[in-house]
Amino acid sequence: MAKQISELKLGILGGGQLGRMLIQQAINYNVTTLVLDPDPDAPCKHISNYFENGSITDFDTVYNFGKKADIITIEIEKVNIDALEQLEKEGKKVFPQSRVIRLIQDKGVQKQFFKENDIPTSPFQIVNTKEDMQNSPFHFPYILKLRKDGYDGKGVIKINSAADLDKAFDAPCIIEKLVDFEKEVAVIVARNANGDMKTFPMVEMEFNPEANLVEFLISPSTFAESLQQKAENIAKNIASAMNITGILAVEMFICKDGELLVNEVAPRPHNSGHQTIEGNYVSQFEQHLRSIYNLPLGDTSSITNAIMINILGEKGFEGVAKYENLEKILAIDGVYVHLYGKKYTKPFRKMGHVTIVDIDREKAIEKARFVQKTLKVIA
Repeated sequence: MAKQISELKLGILGGGQLGRMLIQQAINYNVTTLVLDPDPDAPCKHISNYFENGSITDFDTVYNFGKKADIITIEIEKVNIDALEQLEKEGKKVFPQSRVIRLIQDKGVQKQFFKENDIPTSPFQIVNTKEDMQNSPFHFPYILKLRKDGYDGKGVIKINSAADLDKAFDAPCIIEKLVDFEKEVAVIVARNANGDMKTFPMVEMEFNPEANLVEFLISPSTFAESLQQKAENIAKNIASAMNITGILAVEMFICKDGELLVNEVAPRPHNSGHQTIEGNYVSQFEQHLRSIYNLPLGDTSSITNAIMINILGEKGFEGVAKYENLEKILAIDGVYVHLYGKKYTKPFRKMGHVTIVDIDREKAIEKARFVQKTLKVIA
């Protein structure tokens, strides 16, 4: 007889906010959770059943940690893949699979994968040195991305002219044609080991221009149904081509001509799905659990309009976090606060998120704007 979900221990590589929200859902299923994180005060520390302070990039540490779990998942891609491959060989279930993480870790390999699988994406060139950049056929301005280790806007810069090449990364990169887009959107798709797939409705995103990370997210989208369906199909095509088990977040550009281009993908719960906790019948975290435990996938439909705002550390403040005007925003109907348990704040650090739900889309946006300018994280 197959083991019950509660009998299979879940190992999570990374103990940040994504792991924390995954554990909050796992508790509902009585799942035993084990977490490995290099931060001794990681957000998951006090809510996991077992917490280990250690490197998620060291082979031995990851391998020995993984042996304690039945199913291993990630909340960040920068992990030791060789250790995960070895664990898979020894019969441990690793979701997303190590080969998927390897593909995602390198933006050059990721873009090549899109090209080979006819996934629409912007034109690109792989470069290894600044000399390659100087000889690139791409016209200025263009986007330069580190192939590895970039996240939350780090490792991405715009090169406006040859003069900017001085500040270019001196490491393997990709050059991408600058896309003239109308809106950045995202679709999250879930796929279990049976190959069943479900997508969450497409969401619209607004970015903090300084920090280059998602600051404001609106769900569901009001773009034409045909375009939303096209975006969902692209997400499903990528998940199928990868043969992934778990959640896959697909970020896309809607170009001025109405074309959809895939920007990047992430094989884990994602910032663009936080609003699903209150805004959808199943959350991205529960759906990820259902996927990796090979359970029936939940109903992804939106319950109502949901706006998600990232709570970022204020500029000019560094130290023990203090949340200013929390009472003011909690006095508003439909406001749900999620603090990530990070003791220290610094400029633009993700300290939490707030979801605002309202049957009236415009009212939800209005409330969200108020929350955005009222709630501050200082030190």
